[in-house]
Amino acid sequence: MSNVRAAHLTRRGILAAGGALGLGAVLAACGDDDAKSGGSSDKETTAAKSGPWSFKDDRGTTVKLDKVPTDIVAFVGVAAALYDYGIDVKGVFGPTKTKDGKAGDMDISKVTVLGNTWGQFNVEKYAALAPEVLITTMFDGAGTLWYVPDESKDKIAKLAPSVGISAYDRQLTVPLQRVWALAESLGADMTASKVTDAKKRFEAASARLRAAAKAHPDIKVLAGSAAQDLFYVSGSNLSVDLEYFKALGVNFVEPSASVLKKSGGWYEDLSWENVDKYKADVIMMDDRSATIQPADITQATWKKLPAVKAGQVIARSPEPIFSYDKCVAMVENLAKALETAKKVS
Repeated sequence: MSNVRAAHLTRRGILAAGGALGLGAVLAACGDDDAKSGGSSDKETTAAKSGPWSFKDDRGTTVKLDKVPTDIVAFVGVAAALYDYGIDVKGVFGPTKTKDGKAGDMDISKVTVLGNTWGQFNVEKYAALAPEVLITTMFDGAGTLWYVPDESKDKIAKLAPSVGISAYDRQLTVPLQRVWALAESLGADMTASKVTDAKKRFEAASARLRAAAKAHPDIKVLAGSAAQDLFYVSGSNLSVDLEYFKALGVNFVEPSASVLKKSGGWYEDLSWENVDKYKADVIMMDDRSATIQPADITQATWKKLPAVKAGQVIARSPEPIFSYDKCVAMVENLAKALETAKKVS
């Protein structure tokens, strides 16, 4: 296991867990996670092209500024979501190095990169940007700001107020709605056809997945994440994507509550010799850069899994870009997998 990965596991317990570590009538029966997050309302957000700005984040903290901020620094995934709504940022942090040089549709070369891996955050560069607000996600119940290093968080906090969007223990639709509200508060045109069309496509994809899950209730799905020495099997109760998919009817194979308790509810780690402990027809594999991808897994026990032999392995994005446009594909991919999967378990 790499040092980066180990740091994720010991300090957040999320890299494997999040991998193994989201409206309409179609979503009405998906649970009421708005109650968990508090949802969004006019009282929480204030948007104007000029004049005061405020936003109440998912820690219950209300950030107030004299004007709508334009000097924004954000976790790269949040920055990419805001970009989809027409909001630009000046700087980003988090895993940014990609083959095409983009995060979603956002060109990384057009922004200042403050850090690319876990623990990296150039405070001096951050200060030089004269940030008005820092925005990131949160993957625990304590309100820990994702990818803001513990050792420099106090210095960072003194330079600008922060906004945290929770991606913990709620369905995908909740952070989608929260980022929508945030973008709207920052002046985004949420009536633009690009925006409204993306939301409609997401709703259609969700309806498709619900129908596929209902038509194929016998297809068992496992969410996994690969490291050099261990294979992680995710529970579905804390991850925004898995909670949502489960609410739509997807039949997940997952560890017992007592086993998950050891990792704070996120995952069970297995040796590669025991990777066949759970029987599955479709395997969703963590696609983040710190994990080993299916094509690079050499263990014979993996290659012998029925789902692997049947070619029924798909990618999973445990840290999705929270815009409707970017979440369409992940819903459609799972729907297609259920529609076409053979029963092999």
